[in-house]
Amino acid sequence: MPRLDTYHDLVRVALVKDGWKITHDPLTIEFEDLTIYADLGAEKFIVAEKCERKIAIEIKAFLSPSPVTELERAIGQYYLYSTFIAKQEPQRILYLAIPERIYYNFFQRPSIQLFIKEREIIFFVFNPEREEIVLWKD
Repeated sequence: MPRLDTYHDLVRVALVKDGWKITHDPLTIEFEDLTIYADLGAEKFIVAEKCERKIAIEIKAFLSPSPVTELERAIGQYYLYSTFIAKQEPQRILYLAIPERIYYNFFQRPSIQLFIKEREIIFFVFNPEREEIVLWKD
């Protein structure tokens, strides 16, 4: 089993506050000879779309001194997990969950914004103190 991220429990609370039902903790991803784990799986019925939306969440705290190194690791996991989720459960979408301070202090840099846009990375931003999701970036 994977080690829980620093913000694991509060992201779980934030998702529930946002109307999501936690369905997996962790979400097991199996493909061929590989088994890996995303932090959470969740579902929510979207009234406007009249359908249920399924997501997987990989939580990243960005606690090391180098946010670039943290981003490199996060993106590696993101592509690995999203590739196999697409094979296992194509309707489920993978999101990175990042803390608000990283979003404003690092993800707002022009170079990082270009990278995120070019690579079509989807994520949501959470406020650790309020245990709330403050922004979805699809």
